[in-house]
Amino acid sequence: MNGILYSATVFIWGSTWLAIAYQLGDTPVVVSVAWRFGLAAIALFAILAFQKKLPRLSAENHKLAALLALCLFSNNFLCFYAATQYLPSGLNAVVFSLAPILNALNLWIIEKRRPSATFIQGALIGFTGVVLLFASQFMNAEMDWTILLGLMLSLLGTYFFSMGNMVSAHAQKKGMPLLPTTAWSMGYGAIYLVVIAMVMGLPLSVTMTPMYLSALVYLAIVGSVIGFNTYLALVGRIGAAKAAYCTVLFPLVALSLSTLFEDYEWTWLSALGVLLVLTGNLRVFGIPQPVKRWYQSSIA
Repeated sequence: MNGILYSATVFIWGSTWLAIAYQLGDTPVVVSVAWRFGLAAIALFAILAFQKKLPRLSAENHKLAALLALCLFSNNFLCFYAATQYLPSGLNAVVFSLAPILNALNLWIIEKRRPSATFIQGALIGFTGVVLLFASQFMNAEMDWTILLGLMLSLLGTYFFSMGNMVSAHAQKKGMPLLPTTAWSMGYGAIYLVVIAMVMGLPLSVTMTPMYLSALVYLAIVGSVIGFNTYLALVGRIGAAKAAYCTVLFPLVALSLSTLFEDYEWTWLSALGVLLVLTGNLRVFGIPQPVKRWYQSSIA
């Protein structure tokens, strides 16, 4: 089951970055993200109602759901959508692959779990890879400083995501049901974003084109309803640190799609940067057990 959840999460999240790029344009970012999670919440509540699995959450649980909304279903994606205005979608995904390292740092800060020397080595390798990757992009864009803004936004979004991991793991340890909690959290996130849009005086209408609408439906149903729940199920089954391992793999999917559909140009420096990011994550978390077993069986 863990393997199925990993595979689904890697493929889905690897493809959502390109869909995000297709949503950029006339519709404000905050409105696009609000519609995404509003539709996702409606779909989840409909599924739960059909299955007659709508348990009531306590006031304390609603507080945790609202906190999860701020980390996983609103602010992080405001950052990612905004960053995609300045970066190819595949690069956004590579920065996001640093989430396991940020998870480990948060565990150190919050739960006082001091990182090992192996973790420190992996973190340094990973961040060096990001520096090289963006140095390549920076030079190719003829010193375009907006690339650095994109990097900062992507890093901030990844940190929000990492904090959401901590909240979700805590909620599941308290016995909060996964699907209802996710539905409420997505709903709270959508409400929060609608309020922001109204305060800013933004219309809630969206671009009525086939490309935008298909990307919206894909992100809301496949990327959010299915993708987030497979990932959060992993968090509950094996913990936030190990579950975030899938973020090591899906940048390969995202970069492949970015190369095909966004004409992302590879250089030796960008290739080395991606390799170092992946190596850093592997150094922190080690080779997955299924890969080890496959390797051992192949040489036996």
